[in-house]
Amino acid sequence: MRFFEDIEIGARTRLGAHSFTEGEIVAFARAFDPQPFHLDAAAGARTHFGGLVASGWHVVAISARLRAQAWAREHELLRREGRPVPRLGPSPGFKDLRWLRPVRPGDTLAFLSEVTAKKPSASRPEWGLVFTLETATDPAGTRVLEFTNSLFVERLEG
Repeated sequence: MRFFEDIEIGARTRLGAHSFTEGEIVAFARAFDPQPFHLDAAAGARTHFGGLVASGWHVVAISARLRAQAWAREHELLRREGRPVPRLGPSPGFKDLRWLRPVRPGDTLAFLSEVTAKKPSASRPEWGLVFTLETATDPAGTRVLEFTNSLFVERLEG
């Protein structure tokens, strides 16, 4: 992530890809979302899913991890170039979270972040708010996850 003034609306960042395994899906579900269709393929087969599926929160958590890793890579590049690195503030939240298709063992998803809007903070002039559309797609290009994220980013002019 760059300084607020350097961020362009429409900029896209490929965050990376992740392949979901049965073991990972079950482990996440045991720890955080123990619903039968996340824990057991036979139980999942008796639902409208027809088998084991990943928790939507698992997919969101992978998105968050890949986003943080992408920011870390960009910040490391800025440091190597001798450029200043912006502070990133907290996210004041997200909206419009949609799980569009189930994620199954063996699915590999590509994650993307696209800047959709930004505005200076009204109460904290050293910060700006950046809004992104976060998505995950399967290899066929079908979107399986989307949500609008927001993040405070340091301003140069603040």
